[in-house]
Amino acid sequence: MIFPVSCLLLFSCHQTTGYDHPGKNVKSLKDSVINYNREVVKTENQEIDDFIARYRWDMMKTQTGLRYMIYENGHGNHARQGDQVSIKYKINLLTGDLVFQSDTGSTVILEIGKRKVVSGLEEGILQMQQGDRAKLIVPSHLAYGLLGDMASIPAGATLVIDVELCTVNKQAK
Repeated sequence: MIFPVSCLLLFSCHQTTGYDHPGKNVKSLKDSVINYNREVVKTENQEIDDFIARYRWDMMKTQTGLRYMIYENGHGNHARQGDQVSIKYKINLLTGDLVFQSDTGSTVILEIGKRKVVSGLEEGILQMQQGDRAKLIVPSHLAYGLLGDMASIPAGATLVIDVELCTVNKQAK
């Protein structure tokens, strides 16, 4: 009885040479995820660039990857963090499918910096002044991310937003 138990203990404690340290597997997995994400970003950027070229839009690009083009100039105050603004908007996917729009004849009021809308829309509004109309192309990481909104916007979707900055009410100092 002692011999079989001893053998069992001996073999159960023996490490095979093919066993990798758990830290090595974690690093390998992390590297794989990073490389996959780089490819996803590269593919999304190419899709955005192709879309812009197809419509021959002359767009600016921010450090975060937001593309914007002001196609109708206003004459009022520039939007800043903390300002209350009213906007009209229409949101499409790159495919052209309409996913959201403000009600006809009414505006949506929001305070810049309160994160009530996707960060790409807030960043775009900060490039505008009252009365401006702009087109924004919002990469997925500035929109609804990898999951979408679980309703109208699919996972990893890039948004095309047509926005009008109707009013800018400056933050009280």
